Amino acid sequence: MTLSDNLRERLIVALDVPDVGEARTVVATLAGEVRFFKIGYQLAFAGGLEFARELKRDGFKVFLDMKLLDIDNTIEKGVANIAAMGFDMLTVHAYPKAMRAAVKAAEGSGLCLLGVTVLTSMDDADLAAAGYGASASDLVMARAKDAAAAGMGGIVASALEAQAIRREIGPGMALVTPGIRPAGVDAGDQKRVMTPAMAMAAGASHLVVGRPVVAASNRRQAAIDILEEMSGVAA
Repeated sequence: MTLSDNLRERLIVALDVPDVGEARTVVATLAGEVRFFKIGYQLAFAGGLEFARELKRDGFKVFLDMKLLDIDNTIEKGVANIAAMGFDMLTVHAYPKAMRAAVKAAEGSGLCLLGVTVLTSMDDADLAAAGYGASASDLVMARAKDAAAAGMGGIVASALEAQAIRREIGPGMALVTPGIRPAGVDAGDQKRVMTPAMAMAAGASHLVVGRPVVAASNRRQAAIDILEEMSGVAA
């Protein structure tokens, strides 16, 4: 099956590995099939920020998953520095003031800011334990509306909410869905999951996949299988 360049940039592989050496191995294995990689806390604090710059120099796209939340001034200064690094995506928790500060800082850059709604490892019981009175789906929708109003480039949410979010925000914003699990793959600590094909059909623009690729015995084939499943649904 021939896979388009556009499709390859809609699969984001999470480099949730302990060090840069392992990250380089994953990237080398997937090069030619995967063009977009996510760097989160685990790798960021083990040399991952410099490695992110290396990925950009090598022509890959980089999603920096920092889930920023702080006072407006700190958010604005931090996002301005990240935008200057030339990365492609950055996560900010979907609190209205934080998002507005981030949008101000990223103006004129190519950085796509993503509002994190509710983590895919959390369900209604987890939210209740954290003091929230809303269900996961209701809180996701409220934060998606806030992100659109703030001028964010996209939303991060479970694919379970993707269809409702897409109806609310329209076709123009990115809708990035973690918690993707191909059929037969263990969900692990994720509670709100969906298969690649189902997520694409629900309106996701990008799929974030970590362990189903990185922990696979054949990482390259695992990525190809996901891309082929995506291709059957992608417009």
